Amino acid sequence: MASALENLEAQLELFIENVRQIRIIVSDFQPQGQNVLNQKIQGLVNGLQEIDKLKSQVQDVHVPLEVFDYIDQGRNPQLYTKDCIEKALTKNEQVKGKIDAYRKFKANMLVELNRVFPHELTKYRAIRGDE
Repeated sequence: MASALENLEAQLELFIENVRQIRIIVSDFQPQGQNVLNQKIQGLVNGLQEIDKLKSQVQDVHVPLEVFDYIDQGRNPQLYTKDCIEKALTKNEQVKGKIDAYRKFKANMLVELNRVFPHELTKYRAIRGDE
């Protein structure tokens, strides 16, 4: 799988470079550069054909849609995983805080219930098997 991804990456890099060169030629087009432009366009078509051939080798690769949103926002897709981990850690801290708060609430509630309703709480604990 790694070599298939590397092949695709190499083809995409060649394709991008070819597009960049075409952009340069077109932005300052001179009639004598028509043959070079035609060759570059043919190279572009060949590059697309090569990329199309490689698609069957990478069909099992699944990319989260959020990665494309990340790219559309002009952010580096290689930092996507780092951001996901940071978000997960933040969420984990929030959930841990809630769990701790509920535990404290339960402990305080049991103390108060035991103070106000000691017999009922003893029955409740016996039913639950907490004793």
